[in-house]
Amino acid sequence: MTTVIYRSENESTEKVNNSSRGAPLTFFSSSMASPKKKLQGLVAATITPMTEHGEINFSVIGQYVDYLVEEQGVKNIFVNGTTGEGLSLSVSERRRVAEEWVTKGRNKLDQVVIHVGALSLKESQELARHAAEIGADGIAVIAPFFLKPWNKDVLINFLKEVAAAAPALPFYYYHIPALTGVKIRAEELLDGIQDKIPTFQGLKFSDTDLLDFGQCVDQNRQRQFAFLFGVDEQLLSALVMGATGAVGRFWSVADQSHHDSGLWDSNGPTPASTAESLQGVY
Repeated sequence: MTTVIYRSENESTEKVNNSSRGAPLTFFSSSMASPKKKLQGLVAATITPMTEHGEINFSVIGQYVDYLVEEQGVKNIFVNGTTGEGLSLSVSERRRVAEEWVTKGRNKLDQVVIHVGALSLKESQELARHAAEIGADGIAVIAPFFLKPWNKDVLINFLKEVAAAAPALPFYYYHIPALTGVKIRAEELLDGIQDKIPTFQGLKFSDTDLLDFGQCVDQNRQRQFAFLFGVDEQLLSALVMGATGAVGRFWSVADQSHHDSGLWDSNGPTPASTAESLQGVY
């Protein structure tokens, strides 16, 4: 399947002005993205490189891409999430970081998913539209965590509004209750979510509640959602329960033997006996 970052001859592009850098940038039409393409396997949660003066060091992102691909054997990334401190960055910084990863990862990375969650619905929508414009492969959103959604319906309505801003991109819910304080169980949220959010493709589950995770998998097997586990230390247990992928900072530092030919390969998760021997590296 042709993806946004692997361009085919009939894909359209347009030049727009990138005001943050004062130079033209080639954006990809969001209509090229396929909601059917799910994120799976190992996904590196990228850090945001900084200079000693606290400014983003955009110049090393290209090297970072090469390091992930050539040294780590990882070709899927999750940008501006918790590891990348996305919520500590300004909207303009988040846009530029996303642009750099998509641009530098073109023809090298398989999928670039951008976290676009924010306390402000309008900011989150702006970041979602921007992700579609630059050719990202998907977007993810956490629950708003200051004035918190008090039930499932309120949370889904928020997520729906963000997803609608990028209607051609796969949409993932980023479940991380320890940091958001939103205690709505993921299993409850998934019930009927695709009826409200047609582009919903799966879940980044960053919680230690394995019962909740297991119920998410068990009750949604027919829907073929992506179940991406986000607690590196518990990945072995999540694999047993049916995780289809893993998102974490570990994949930015572990040597290739622990993932490309170890915990995950082209055929999916490894046998439990092999995975168990590798779990100790955490």
